[in-house]
Amino acid sequence: MNLSGSICALATPFRNADLDLEAFGRLIEYQIAGGTSAVVVAGSTGEGASLEADELVRLLEHAVRVVDGRMPVIAGSGLQSTRKTIEQTRLARNAGADLALVVVPAYVRPTQEGLFRHFKAIAEAVDIPLILYNVPGRTVADLSCDTTLRLAEIPNIVGIKDATANVGRVTQQLLACGKAFVQLSGEDATALGFNAHGGVGCISVTSNVAPRSSFNAGSELC
Repeated sequence: MNLSGSICALATPFRNADLDLEAFGRLIEYQIAGGTSAVVVAGSTGEGASLEADELVRLLEHAVRVVDGRMPVIAGSGLQSTRKTIEQTRLARNAGADLALVVVPAYVRPTQEGLFRHFKAIAEAVDIPLILYNVPGRTVADLSCDTTLRLAEIPNIVGIKDATANVGRVTQQLLACGKAFVQLSGEDATALGFNAHGGVGCISVTSNVAPRSSFNAGSELC
């Protein structure tokens, strides 16, 4: 499963307050034609926190149908509550997602031990590969390198989307977790430096409008 290069955090199109699945399918085809290596459905760019459960399922099932095995489909499934995140991640797995992207819970500011137990509980409850998502600028909680190392030892936690903009952390996590643990930039602006320090790609917002440029920029260092 390819988790490197440019991975698009897809926008979610709406028309008349309902999902526009036709437009969504065109956006996915545009990504495939542009060389995108995977797509994230219902991430923060895709209104993930605002979607109803049935909308998440409809989006994922449509994405899986359109992609038809041509690249991995990653579901954004992280919520504040551990229980609700487990439920959302199960929905994602059952809808056919290949992986789940699980963000640090926002606003509640858990301790490092609390973060470890949160992600561990999700990994143990749902049989799907998980990508951690650390974005302290939005969640006001930072997943430390030490906690990331503990989580990387759990078999189905396979990588991290790091939006700290601290490229020095990439080398620390690489030395601690090894090359098998996938490190993806969560910011287009710092992706070049991130990959130079040992990352393998970027979950990109820019690729919604310029997939080929994003793919080429990421591929040179991946």
